[in-house]
Amino acid sequence: MEFFNLHTHKWTNQPNVLELVNQYPQEFDATIPYYSVGIHPWFIVEERIEADLAIIESKLQEGNCLAVGECGLDKRIEIPMELQQMVFEKQLLLAQQYQKPVVIHCVAAFQELISIKKKMNISVPMLIHGFSKNAPVAKQLVDNGFYISFGKYLLLNKDLEAVFKSVPNNRFFLETDTVEEGIEAVYKLAAKYKEISVKEIQELVNSNFLEVFKIEL
Repeated sequence: MEFFNLHTHKWTNQPNVLELVNQYPQEFDATIPYYSVGIHPWFIVEERIEADLAIIESKLQEGNCLAVGECGLDKRIEIPMELQQMVFEKQLLLAQQYQKPVVIHCVAAFQELISIKKKMNISVPMLIHGFSKNAPVAKQLVDNGFYISFGKYLLLNKDLEAVFKSVPNNRFFLETDTVEEGIEAVYKLAAKYKEISVKEIQELVNSNFLEVFKIEL
């Protein structure tokens, strides 16, 4: 595997890239080779929660479903936090049951996220996608056992260079999310910021992938 894209919404079918494509229960594409599946906090529909969870559980039993998510908490939307937390916790229970990592969307709710991880004693890897905050938040997440994925904001915000450099090499992933730039551009910038070669970045990400996803591809 030359490149691993932790989080994208679009499968590009490149032979040298393993893409973890974000899927939603009600909009599932079975032709995508590797995916995560989850209820995003933006798209919680109360009447459909149990049906969505049933779909997620069925997909988690398939080998090419690599993770739960994206799921999580978002304080900047109108959906009540109590409902968001309930849906998130139900997905964490499924992740624990089927021993799958969790790709997390978190906006302005990092303290709540850490609290839930501790309260539920979650042992599967939890990965914050699309990180855009400061070094103290990154350190707190790493200290509490989270992995951090960088992509869109790394490309857009020069201030994230110092944050990315501060994250230990065994705790980061790279992604594209919704940007047009390919994952190779993210790797190239990550290598520049870490002051190592793209090949070394590839080796670090591959090592982290094996640690988190427990499979060799």
